[in-house]
Amino acid sequence: MRIAVVGIGADGWPGLPETSRAEITASDVVFGGRRQLGLVPEGSFEKVAWPSPLLPALDELFAGHPSRRVCVLASGDPLLYGIGGTLVRRFGAEHVRIVPAVSSVALARARLGWPAEETEVVSLVGRGVHRVLRAVSPGRRVLVLSADSSTPATVAALLAGAGHGASKLTVLEELGGPDERIVEGSAQDWPHPPGADLNVLAIDCAGPRALPLLAGLPDDAFEHDGQLTKRDVRAGSLARLAPAPGELLWDVGAGAGSIAIEWCRAHPANRAVAVESRGERAARVHRNAERLGVPDVRVVTGSAPDALAGLDPPDAVFVGGGVSTEGVLDACWAALGPGGRLVANGVTLEAERALTRAYTEHGGELTRIAVEHAAPLGGFTGWTPARTVTQWSRSK
Repeated sequence: MRIAVVGIGADGWPGLPETSRAEITASDVVFGGRRQLGLVPEGSFEKVAWPSPLLPALDELFAGHPSRRVCVLASGDPLLYGIGGTLVRRFGAEHVRIVPAVSSVALARARLGWPAEETEVVSLVGRGVHRVLRAVSPGRRVLVLSADSSTPATVAALLAGAGHGASKLTVLEELGGPDERIVEGSAQDWPHPPGADLNVLAIDCAGPRALPLLAGLPDDAFEHDGQLTKRDVRAGSLARLAPAPGELLWDVGAGAGSIAIEWCRAHPANRAVAVESRGERAARVHRNAERLGVPDVRVVTGSAPDALAGLDPPDAVFVGGGVSTEGVLDACWAALGPGGRLVANGVTLEAERALTRAYTEHGGELTRIAVEHAAPLGGFTGWTPARTVTQWSRSK
């Protein structure tokens, strides 16, 4: 099957070049959203609106047109958080021809005079609004692809609540179309009612210095009940886990979820599953993830190794709780493919025995980590030791 994916802007058919028009008119069936289909005049092709939800129906939808020439309409650049990427991943680049239009991001930057290298883009289409919090920092420029007309007000309230109320917001609606409109305001006093669903929100960030994206956030950045991989040990653990863009982490025995959260903060494409047996802690992981700008951390409530069944294969695994539970380390090691990394920490004698056994069987690196902090001691200052952590790490 050959699929042509044609980008179309808010200016519709008149704004399309001849190459894009030719792809559409040569098709037997044209898929798209109802708004996009409405921008294209009637022709010899059949128009088919996307069902909702789309992704579960995608294979069946295309299977129903096996021998027909298929065109898909997309907004602007189909490979910018669009359907184009989904189709390439599903059918392969050799079967998908992309014919882009100018993206809404390019148009927004042109209106604002924001260079691409100085602008971060965050999509909230089908994603949690708290993703914005990872990107905001004083002096930063962020473009948000809105889910609908309610997004600007929702983001404004979120920023104001997080101390970034002085940020300047600009909503750019229907970019490139006849109804293009731009409105401005501050996050703390956002004055505008919802406008067009098709909009991009620009944030000129102001407020407190953001938390760093490098590993080792302060312990008080997380809500916790004491079950937390502490800052110094966490930084070392993440260094050995070595997150790379787009990779998936299992955080087993997640506690407060600090490892999964910092893994995802390292890059916006990173993914994590936090496995936690206690319901109140699982809920806490979710709250921490939202507040720290990575709401897509998936939280699974259950005990390992049983709770690991059916999860997508990981690129790395961290075991922070349940190290001595029968079968946990074996299941985590078996789940990793070539190049996968496993880091497991323990503070009890039972955990240390399990880690020593794993080191004996599989090799790798066995380390004991002792951290001491200066604290008042009478009228002087002395060292207060934390519990010594035994750590086993191994690449497969």
